[in-house]
Parts: sequence; structure tokens; C-alpha cells
Amino acid sequence: MERNIVGSINEYIMEYTAQLRKGQIQKAYNGIMTFMSELRSYLASRYPDYTAGSLYFGNMDMTYFAFTPPDLKNKKLKIAVVYLHEKGVFEVWLAGNNRKIQAEYIALMSRENIGEYKLSQVIPGVDSIIESILVEKPDFDHPETLKQEIEKMTMEFVKDILSILDESKRV
Repeated sequence: MERNIVGSINEYIMEYTAQLRKGQIQKAYNGIMTFMSELRSYLASRYPDYTAGSLYFGNMDMTYFAFTPPDLKNKKLKIAVVYLHEKGVFEVWLAGNNRKIQAEYIALMSRENIGEYKLSQVIPGVDSIIESILVEKPDFDHPETLKQEIEKMTMEFVKDILSILDESKRV
């Protein structure tokens, strides 16, 4: 294992253990996982024609699930509803089913007007084609309101992506 100049793995584990003993990390992580699971179920029940993928718990970096309309699934694309742990934000991503499809759509989208959305680059570790922030400061104390806000913004993103893809066919 490589050593980081800042500290050793033993030092990191000691800090990790100390933080876990406080009990807040487990409660926060459990709250995030519960919310994400409930959000996935909520969206799946509201949009039965969409495909809701399994919840990916991540390595305390991101937690997400795919939530894809049939039009995108047929193109081997998916929508990912993502919680980024370190930033504490919800994002929505357009992603490909694999790296080849991702690279093709990044190239295609680079020629399109994608408005305010962020186009990704084809580099290792990047799993998206287009990204957008859904909620910058989520209020987990009001989960129903948060679910509705995420739903509204996700559906606007889906509508915009379908429109952009439709425009790219006309060119």
C-alpha cells in the first residue's frame, strides 16, 4: 500500500475509529442511505414506465441509482440521481451504459447547445456525460419536500436531455 506524505494508513484508521466512536457518522450515513432508498421507491412508484436501477451505496464518496425513461434506455443511456457525500449535494447525471457509449455521447453533445449543463470530459474516473446540481443544500429533516424538489428538478433535466438529443438528430 502506498503511503501518503500527509499521514500513514494507521493514522487514518485511528482517526476513522475515533470518529466512529462518536456515533454521528453512522447516523448520518444511515440517514442518507434510508433517504436514497425511499427516494428511489418514490420515483419508481410515480414513474412506472421508467427503469429504476439498484441503489449503489458507494465508498462514502457517492451514492446513486439509475432512473431511466424508455427513450434513453433504448439509446443505452441512463439518468443517475447522485448524492455526493463530500460536497453534500444532490446531482443528476446523464450517463452511458459503458465507457464507449459515454465517449460517443460526449463527442456528440460537444457540438450541441446544452445550455447551463456541464459537459463531462472523457477521463478516467468520470462516469457522466452531462451533470447538473439538483439540490445544493438538502434539508434531510423535511424528506417529503426534498423528494419533491429532487423529482421536479430530475424531470426537468430528463425533458431537457430528450430535447437536446432530439435536436441533435435534426442536424
